[in-house]
Amino acid sequence: MPKTKSAPSEANLAPGAYKLKPAAAYIGGLSVPTMHRLIQRGLLKPCRATRHLLFSKKELDRFLMT
Repeated sequence: MPKTKSAPSEANLAPGAYKLKPAAAYIGGLSVPTMHRLIQRGLLKPCRATRHLLFSKKELDRFLMT
């Protein structure tokens, strides 16, 4: 029996939010201290709902467009 795809797998979906290191890589390979400086200066706004700094893809794209 051939397999049928009923829903896209998680591997094919782009993440809705990135932790600090993946967000730094998404922006262009910035270092973690540079990311902290951008947050401190108010240029990046992470979601602080969890104990991790999470950045939405929309927020990272907004930063790249400025």
